[in-house]
Amino acid sequence: MPPSKPASSEPAPPTTIPLSTISEAIAKLRFGAVVLTVHDGRLVQMDVTERQRFS
Repeated sequence: MPPSKPASSEPAPPTTIPLSTISEAIAKLRFGAVVLTVHDGRLVQMDVTERQRFS
């Protein structure tokens, strides 16, 4: 049986894939919000809400 990894209280290091996705979402928005959901120190969800403004 392979040795088990000891449990660590530190979250895994972030990857560049979510960071680029977040950056793209922000770049596309004129008005709105980007909400990130984190569970146990890891990004698990991103919600993008776009507002449309009329003059």
